[in-house]
Amino acid sequence: MTQYDIAVIGGGNAALCAAMTAAEAGAKVLILETAPKAYRGGNSRHTRNFRCMHKGPLGPLVEDYSEDEYFEDLMKVTKGKTDETLARLAIRTSEECLPWMEEHGVRFQPSLSGTLSLARTNAFFMGGGKSLVNAYYRTAAKLGVDVLYEAAVTHLELEGDHVAWVDYTHAGQSHRITPKSVVVASGGFQADTDWLTRAWGPAAKNFLIRGTPYNRGVVLADLLAQGVNQVGDADQCHAVAIDGRAPKFDGGIVTRLDCVPFSIVVNKDAERFYDEGEDVWPKRYAIWGRLVAAQPDQVGHVVIDSKSINLFMPSVFPPLKADTIEELAEMMGIDGGKLKATVEEFNDACGDTANFHPTELDGVATSGLTPAKTNWARPINEPPYYGYSLRTGVTFTYLGLKVDENAQCSTAEGPIKNLWAAGETMAGSILGQGYLAGYGMTIGTVFGRIAGREAAAYAS
Repeated sequence: MTQYDIAVIGGGNAALCAAMTAAEAGAKVLILETAPKAYRGGNSRHTRNFRCMHKGPLGPLVEDYSEDEYFEDLMKVTKGKTDETLARLAIRTSEECLPWMEEHGVRFQPSLSGTLSLARTNAFFMGGGKSLVNAYYRTAAKLGVDVLYEAAVTHLELEGDHVAWVDYTHAGQSHRITPKSVVVASGGFQADTDWLTRAWGPAAKNFLIRGTPYNRGVVLADLLAQGVNQVGDADQCHAVAIDGRAPKFDGGIVTRLDCVPFSIVVNKDAERFYDEGEDVWPKRYAIWGRLVAAQPDQVGHVVIDSKSINLFMPSVFPPLKADTIEELAEMMGIDGGKLKATVEEFNDACGDTANFHPTELDGVATSGLTPAKTNWARPINEPPYYGYSLRTGVTFTYLGLKVDENAQCSTAEGPIKNLWAAGETMAGSILGQGYLAGYGMTIGTVFGRIAGREAAAYAS
């Protein structure tokens, strides 16, 4: 049996960045991926873009995006719940990552138009995350990285300040290996709905899981139980409002709805509950999962009219469509009279819409309405009317392994000499709450490369 210098646990972006970096440094690397080959790549295969600092135009990115502006954007969504040192490290290093990604097979395209106004801040992958994952696997193979699919890691044996061995199952057999270094890049625990329910309460039973069904937090739980330092809260996660018709698992990014800024959103009692126009969508889409989770039955309903239906990315499932608000309400299973009253109250509160601008904060706001709508507030009065149901879609959880600037894990006694973590399994170090579009891929790429470099240095 091959003796491996490094075992990388997980098969997504962070794992691949670690494996390629370590292999280029001369290490013999094994990737243990729980998923079958067709579903390899974790949540990375559902991604679209990478948020990147740059001084001047870079690849597909226009103008510039400074470290301080990037950090300010992060602070807005996390409300300050971040490790500034690690956050700035990820931001600063992102600039050198883009050419590195291209060198390792990733191709970029101009940014998408619509509600995501990201041409300056986010580089979009040609063919999406699945193409990125496939490109990285091709490059890893050329570098001599071995991959085992359907290899479920069950235990890492921690002896004092090092990992002594790794246990996994594969093809119905139990296996044990003794690599010199271990990189954990196996994501959060969101696909374990029992764990999610313990963290959130019964509401979590109604959540949908946008990403892979294989991120069940087995390795995370195993390490935390052995005293590895943790970071983040179990009930904090990247959760967005997605189409209520999405599947329980693996619906991916296409189930997201980008229509909220041009709509009103009501709960099952036909009442609005939050400002739909608070900020541009890339900075606000990630709060709506939590908002919907707090509503009765964890459901929301979007109402828009014909003048707004083409202002956002089209949905994977067609919207409900009706000639009257009452008919739309009936299709949604809510009280028609109540919804009509809510729409009329909203329409009456709308003022001058001459400055309406769909891709920037336009100040077109309601007056005398609670909650207010502070941008893009136009009356919903041009039939046909359209509607969507919203459910909470969890992408990944923020409870994770605490790391330092070298991506190294530790216990109360000090660093674990041969254990590093990257990607969603340590992202809670930086994302205490909220989310910024494309930042998960930044964290995974930066800390994957750091973990691979450090693991290879230790192994040699």
